[in-house]
Amino acid sequence: MPEITNWLTDMDGVLVHEEEALPGAAEFVAALREKEIPFQILTNNSIFTPRDLAARLRGSGIDVDESSIWTSALATATFLSDQVPQGSAFVIGEAGLTTALYEQGYTLTSANPDYVVLGETRTYSFSAITKAIRFVAAGARFIATNPDVTGPSSEGPLPATGSVAAMITAATGRKPYFVGKPNPVMIRTALNRIDAHSENTAMIGDRMDTDVVAGMEAGLRTYLVLSGSTKADQVEDYPYRPSHVVNGIGDLLDLLDG
Repeated sequence: MPEITNWLTDMDGVLVHEEEALPGAAEFVAALREKEIPFQILTNNSIFTPRDLAARLRGSGIDVDESSIWTSALATATFLSDQVPQGSAFVIGEAGLTTALYEQGYTLTSANPDYVVLGETRTYSFSAITKAIRFVAAGARFIATNPDVTGPSSEGPLPATGSVAAMITAATGRKPYFVGKPNPVMIRTALNRIDAHSENTAMIGDRMDTDVVAGMEAGLRTYLVLSGSTKADQVEDYPYRPSHVVNGIGDLLDLLDG
């Protein structure tokens, strides 16, 4: 098989768990940087900017530049800029999403938007959701950063983007286009950032239903790590398979020596 010369990796469950680096994660990223191997860290979390996430990773002992982080918010903003340059959007989300759209030249508005863009937030507003429903019903195109229905917290699951999207869909009959994983669009835009080709790139993730399927559909080799959401006995539940299953990202360090 072609040599792996580029790497994409998920963040939560692969590199970190909450605020703690997972075994081998700091060493793996350090080796990528030392050997100047192109890579991107992918996350469906649209709340934070890459600068915020880079600071979080550094706080856990993983030294990474913000240019190596690709979020569903950035992928969504890039997608919209390609579809309707200099468009307008009514946005439900946090700084990670609004900043990404602003940097792509989008106007954020509450009047006749081209798009309703739904992202992750910890303060969903009934008033904002009502406006989103009315805009979508009136013809605004409906985009969501990612399909995750819940997110983790120290107190248990929290409703996430997919759950709120389902509410808007129930009220309007219109489903959103999800840009983040498992949509291979997010993988392909990450590949473009490092000028990489699918046949020479591998995807590392902890979820079969987002990371592995997105990597597979984009033509990448896939490595499932068992340090996050998916357990070994759950792999057989899916109709597709990762290229390899390993305990954690530290098990892949030897692959960087080639």
